[in-house]
Amino acid sequence: MTDKSFLHSYFEELAPKRDRWKKRNRLYHKILEKHYSFIIPEGSNVLEVGCGTGDLLNAVKPSVGVGLDFSKNMIAIAKKKYPKLQFIEADAIDFSINKKFDYIILSDLLSSLWDIQGVLKNIWKHSHNHTKIIISNYNFIWEPSLRFTEFLRLKARQPLQNWLTISDIKNLLELEDFELVRVERKLLFPKYIPLIHLIINGFLANLPGINRFNLVHLITARPKMKMDKKYSVSIVVPARNEKGNIENTIKRTPEFGSHQEFVFIEGNSKDNTYEEMVRVQKAFPEKDIKVMKQTGKGKGNAVREAFEVATGDILMILDADLTTPPEDLLKFYYALARNHGEFINGCRLVYPMDKQAMRFLNHLGNKFFSWFFTYLLGQRLKDTLCGTKVLFRKDYELIKKNRKYFGDFDPFGDFDLLFGAAKLNLKITEIIVRYRDREYGSTQISRFRHGWLLLRMSLFAARKMKFIT
Repeated sequence: MTDKSFLHSYFEELAPKRDRWKKRNRLYHKILEKHYSFIIPEGSNVLEVGCGTGDLLNAVKPSVGVGLDFSKNMIAIAKKKYPKLQFIEADAIDFSINKKFDYIILSDLLSSLWDIQGVLKNIWKHSHNHTKIIISNYNFIWEPSLRFTEFLRLKARQPLQNWLTISDIKNLLELEDFELVRVERKLLFPKYIPLIHLIINGFLANLPGINRFNLVHLITARPKMKMDKKYSVSIVVPARNEKGNIENTIKRTPEFGSHQEFVFIEGNSKDNTYEEMVRVQKAFPEKDIKVMKQTGKGKGNAVREAFEVATGDILMILDADLTTPPEDLLKFYYALARNHGEFINGCRLVYPMDKQAMRFLNHLGNKFFSWFFTYLLGQRLKDTLCGTKVLFRKDYELIKKNRKYFGDFDPFGDFDLLFGAAKLNLKITEIIVRYRDREYGSTQISRFRHGWLLLRMSLFAARKMKFIT
């Protein structure tokens, strides 16, 4: 096995040639920079362990960027190229920086580490409960091909490497109390030929099955930190023609959190829903209840307008039809407050349903979107269309800040939040609920018109999130 002193000497000698080799394989490095920039919001606090000459750290445009490498020559070059960033010469296994970071990058590093688990243990000390660890690593099935390109001098010759499967990396992460959030697979053909690149890397490389042969694994993980703090909660209830359900929303919601706030928002009802909201507000003076009318159209607009006036640490959406029982909001609260996830989504597709709760075609539609979104978001998602969603306000603010990437395309609001959460690599956790038949009113979903709209939005998101080159 290659010892650490040999590795150190190798990288010291590689440093002055590093940029020349990167230029020769520019597509590979360009793809990495593009996908890291997609994952990491501009202006984040970022640490890159094994930063080399600093190009990737600079590409993600951090507000605070710290690069760390054990090669003195690599660090000297990085400092000269990017004087606005901070670069430190230190070993990954025992470095110490008096700071915790939003994102920690380990790009093409695990394959060269002497003690991977020891490095992950050290990284834990520089993580907070919302830190994301972003790892890029070669797909182990490419080992023969990469060795051959080294023989042909198309790629810099590497010392003996650790060839890791995704399962190996997941196991190492779990041993040091990290959990895997998602895995992306990129780059099937690592040389740039204009039309070939578009067809193979832009399309084929992103298809299920074929993507198993891609060169690069992009792995997102997060620390599993226990949290036991009470948070204030805003429960947003968008309602249109739901007069008969307003009072039950208050009566049936259990007490949880340090403070509860209800935000009822009404959208052009014909059954005096707004007047009922005002009556309930007066009938329960001990409750913190806000009542408002939306200025636009659609549930998505109603939720966004209500979120703007909500004051809680945690934001919840509860559909006024109460087909997801208000009693279950307690489960959603504890899942988020105890850090079992960062975006909590309701799942109605496990327990048997009331007879009229969901029509057959709606059920089939949910099954299809479940499969498609699991593929699209890189995280297991069984029910995309349940209206009950819960997240921290600070994460919603980041989704809102990055909304320009997708645009205002979703009248329902569900996809806007799911896509935004996935782009931020928030850990999505589902809470299983019993889906009830509504006690008042009738469904406002058109299976065919809304189903076609949902499909169009899904394809739009696929282009923006998956089929990018």
